[in-house]
Amino acid sequence: MLPYIALRVRITELTVSQALLYALTAMVIVMVVLAILSILILIISKLMARVEPKTKKDKALQPELPQAEPQAANAAVSLIDTDEETAAVLMAIVAEQSGIAPDHLHFKSICLLDENESLTERTLP
Repeated sequence: MLPYIALRVRITELTVSQALLYALTAMVIVMVVLAILSILILIISKLMARVEPKTKKDKALQPELPQAEPQAANAAVSLIDTDEETAAVLMAIVAEQSGIAPDHLHFKSICLLDENESLTERTLP
């Protein structure tokens, strides 16, 4: 037969001050853990900063690949129902929004559409 162990547990209700103390203790524990994590992240980032310059030096030693020649300044752009000023503004907007230098973009045609017209309905040359 197994030995029988009797435990006496007294259940009492928490007072407001005890509940606040428990909540405060839990919040302090969470803040301490977050502080420890932030210190660890700071240490790791400092260690990585020391390692990173070595990789940049390695990249500097590698020869650079020749880059493609930029195409002509969109000399063969077909303008359909639009003027050159509007086309130039559109090209500048596309270059700015895409983050690509304008001399690396190549526009084939720029077409003015009516408000109710879609590009699929229009036949381009």
